Amino acid sequence: MQEFTNWTVKTIREDRYIGSWMEERKFDWIPIVSKMVSNIIDKNRAVLIITDDDRDWFLTYILNKINSPKNDRPLLPFFDFNSFVQNADKLTTEDDIELVKDMLDISFPKGYIFWYIGRSQNKKATLAKVSKNSFLWLFDEDRQNSFNLNSHDEALDMKLFQLYRLFDKTLDATLFAQIEVDK
Repeated sequence: MQEFTNWTVKTIREDRYIGSWMEERKFDWIPIVSKMVSNIIDKNRAVLIITDDDRDWFLTYILNKINSPKNDRPLLPFFDFNSFVQNADKLTTEDDIELVKDMLDISFPKGYIFWYIGRSQNKKATLAKVSKNSFLWLFDEDRQNSFNLNSHDEALDMKLFQLYRLFDKTLDATLFAQIEVDK
């Protein structure tokens, strides 16, 4: 079994579809992805994906790929948050947020994690940003315990695909005991 950091660097270097820019950002990536994978695999938590409106296409991409039969692995608990809560951008008060959290606690007794992808200032980000176990890919904000990107980067869409590819490979390697992520 390989050590997670070494496996990540080796995967970035050897996978021609993952850009070398990721090696420079490995110390931003490794802690948040290891926590995310541990929450999914070790703690059996569901993942509720939220995106800003400009990244709805990426949400569809993730949901189509994550449990594809081509993956040859067990199905994983990834869900579109919008299927549980319509108009997530209308959750503005603490009461609104608490009502949603109560519903999610009942629906997912082993817990859940938000995976937010998009602009940090978007109202849809609020719920994910106030939850402690969120997997945040934030645009235009440097925030601790998140992976920060620039929304004006011409290669942003390509970087999202590369990040997803590395995340998916991490899930595979963990599920098939090739690596053990830090807990």
